[in-house]
Amino acid sequence: MKNKWLSFFSGKVQLEVKGTGVERLLNECTRRGIPIFHVKKKEDTVWLSIQLQDVHAFRRVIRHFDCKARFTKRKGLPFLLLKSKLNLGFTVGFILFFIILFLLSNMVWRIDITGAKPETEHQMMKHLEEIGVEKGRLQFLILSPEKIQKSLTNGIENITWVGVELKGTTFHMKVVEKNEPNKDKYVSPQHIVAKKKAIITRMFVQKGQPLVMIHDHVEKGQMLVSGLIGNEDNEQKVASKAEIYGETWYKSKVTVPLETSFTVYTGKVRTKHKLSFGSWAVPFWGFSFQKEEIKHPKTEQETHSLQFLGFKLPVSYVKEQTRESEEALRKYTRKEAVQEGIEMGKQDVEDKLGGDGQVKSEKVLHQSVENGKVKLIILYQVIEDIVQTTPIVQGD
Repeated sequence: MKNKWLSFFSGKVQLEVKGTGVERLLNECTRRGIPIFHVKKKEDTVWLSIQLQDVHAFRRVIRHFDCKARFTKRKGLPFLLLKSKLNLGFTVGFILFFIILFLLSNMVWRIDITGAKPETEHQMMKHLEEIGVEKGRLQFLILSPEKIQKSLTNGIENITWVGVELKGTTFHMKVVEKNEPNKDKYVSPQHIVAKKKAIITRMFVQKGQPLVMIHDHVEKGQMLVSGLIGNEDNEQKVASKAEIYGETWYKSKVTVPLETSFTVYTGKVRTKHKLSFGSWAVPFWGFSFQKEEIKHPKTEQETHSLQFLGFKLPVSYVKEQTRESEEALRKYTRKEAVQEGIEMGKQDVEDKLGGDGQVKSEKVLHQSVENGKVKLIILYQVIEDIVQTTPIVQGD
């Protein structure tokens, strides 16, 4: 047969046929649509195979011929199931063994963390336990590697980046920590200049000759610390090093709509569990014939590949969640919109400053309402690092 798998599931039998007119018997079977395959002949004996479902039809045909047939082999799933009924204990034990082996192949048995200090590794292990990633848990019941990576990065401050990879029954995690000690390297002689117009609020000079003081008003490009030290007879060039913070100003333009529509979840969720075979998915849990209507559904899928003894199976577990959503309308008064605009502009300025700068105060220079939107021009007074280095050139 062309399809051996179909033959296995439907079952087939091998017959030994003896007698006269065997060829006519085979021709008659063909005329009546009884498939015959694996035909072998030796003298007056013919061995042939037919499908289990055609046995009764074959018996009706052979009655009209001077031939005798006997079954020699029985193959396929129906005969295996028949044997399993006769050996129920062995069959149940084999199925349980297979299930246990399958579950053990899809559990997390090891978590390897490389590149992290012992303190950071301890924090990571505690965080992993909080989100349900620990030894002995089934892989398809925990978060995907991408979600674990995002949770670790957001949950532990001293991690810059972490790579999460699942190989077999082991999670491999490579960590890059923040504040790694910088290696000493040679820095050429340099001056320190102001990178923007500012009023100096605090300064600490480690190397170099300071040329300004606190509360001084400086312009962009003005030299703050000289890299030339000593007198004219014994002048030396050094790499100036200092922390200098100044009061600067940022102007932001912000637009805040008085009415905003956005999508929110109502809390109603429908969860389905499926087994995926390529593009074909079969639900096995969470489906119902009487489904409660979910309005404006938003569907998310999480897929976990299944393994057996370290080999990736062509079967995946899919968790599908459908959430009900609805449109919500948020309204601001003009006063509320102005306050929201100030916070939005402040967040934008803080993003530009980074971790070292801070917003000291703000002042709304102009506000207007046009087409249902509040438009603001805001001046922010900030404290930030104004250090910029420039190399010492010949003639300085």
